[in-house]
Amino acid sequence: MYIVELSFFFCRPGLHRQHGKQGGGGAKGIYVKLAVSVVVLLICTFSLFFSATIGGNRGSLEPSEINAEELWESAKSGGWRPSSSPRSDWPPPPKETNGYLRVRCNGGLNQQRSAICNAVLAARIMNATLVLPELDANSFWHDDSGFQGIYDVEHFVQTLKYDVRIVESIPETRKNGKTKKIKAHQIRPPRDAPISWYTTVALKKMQEHGAIYLTPFSHRLAEEIDNPEYQRLRCRVNYHALRFKPNIMKLSESIVDKLRAQGHFMSIHLRFEMDMLAFAGCFDIFSPEEQSILKKYRKENFAEKILVYKERRAIGKCPLTPEEVGLVLRAMGFDNSTRIYLASGELFGGERFMKPFRDLFPRLENHSSVDASEELATNTRGLVGSAVDYMVCLLSDIFMPTYDGPSNFANNLLGHRLYYGFRTTIRPDRKALAPIFIDRENGQTAGFEQAARRVMLKTNFGGPHKRVPPESFYTNSWPECFCQVSPKNPADKCPPDNVLEILDRQLEKEASSDLAALAGTNSTRQTEI
Repeated sequence: MYIVELSFFFCRPGLHRQHGKQGGGGAKGIYVKLAVSVVVLLICTFSLFFSATIGGNRGSLEPSEINAEELWESAKSGGWRPSSSPRSDWPPPPKETNGYLRVRCNGGLNQQRSAICNAVLAARIMNATLVLPELDANSFWHDDSGFQGIYDVEHFVQTLKYDVRIVESIPETRKNGKTKKIKAHQIRPPRDAPISWYTTVALKKMQEHGAIYLTPFSHRLAEEIDNPEYQRLRCRVNYHALRFKPNIMKLSESIVDKLRAQGHFMSIHLRFEMDMLAFAGCFDIFSPEEQSILKKYRKENFAEKILVYKERRAIGKCPLTPEEVGLVLRAMGFDNSTRIYLASGELFGGERFMKPFRDLFPRLENHSSVDASEELATNTRGLVGSAVDYMVCLLSDIFMPTYDGPSNFANNLLGHRLYYGFRTTIRPDRKALAPIFIDRENGQTAGFEQAARRVMLKTNFGGPHKRVPPESFYTNSWPECFCQVSPKNPADKCPPDNVLEILDRQLEKEASSDLAALAGTNSTRQTEI
């Protein structure tokens, strides 16, 4: 390190000429200057060799240029691989639980997905039987498909059999020859509630009433939990148990096959939609009529707040426009032959904003243009359309979210692609790019691409990296849900390959104990009779 710093100082062009007008100082002076020159030459030569050596190791330093061709491959894993299996004692759920847990998952598909993960974990924490989560039909999509209409229920229950007991509905009970329904006690859980809330307040109500109903259930369990096994359970739910129904998987695979038949393809979540623009408070680039629509939507759906467009734009709080997305990709080296799949709702502002992007990248597709099936045509804005977009983005070679801050779709996909094998993601740093775009709009176009490349070089392209707030656990589950075969830290060691066999034996042992207990009870009753 010190040699590199010295070489930077001594080897700069013209440095040895700075004192050229001073007196020679005789033969002794010439000898001293010659000796210094030799030393400087040696330092420069060694530093060049040293820089070439470490520069050749792309894993230890950031690259000096972006190679668009290399981005079509997955990011380097650093020896990590996805693993959400238990690594310590993980007993199966007991037959007798403390009661039933019902939850209502509000929001869009991916907000609901995170809520389902939290519901499974809450059931495990409370030793509760989980009732199949309810998906809110009214607050976002106006789609009443429900859990059974989107996810493979049998796969969900079977995958989580080592973790929680799951039923489709609260069963009726019989007492004194009468059938009785258990009415779940409704509770509104606090936002980001700690585990202690579930083991005290919620559990007490469950034991009192036999069942509780938590609603709404979006962001109702803290994300950062100091228990790696609990976090791994979330990953088992998110990346293994939650599988879309066969018809959705078939549609998604068909679209991916058609896109990939012509080579690599990139997916972009183009979040230039009315709700996000209204949320961000980014109005000034629109016509007066469009601004009125956005302001009205904001007033009806979000808390009142004074937002100044120029200030929001300068700190990267505005979604990138379609043209800005195209300019970033061009600066990174992608040309107009790049095939792009667009996952988005209705673009606000229409073709006026889309045309500059289309001029840069004419090979644009969405699920309707690739597959014009009736099922997609009737569910474009519903949960099915969102589920298909999710799967295509998951399986694409590169994924680029344009506004990943409050976007559950983008955040969940970033986490899923990380778990899926460190698949390449391009995450524009909107705050760092903002002044570059503003200068360009003011006529300063020289050096734009170089400046944009410098910003993008500093971003992560999908490899393992430390989770730093406000990054969500659902965006980055490293290191809890990853392992290494030969780790430096024993906690990162991959579980044995036969981990499922071990869990099966534990489950069978639990079942045998239940049967033995039941046989003992029956034997006692017969003796009494």
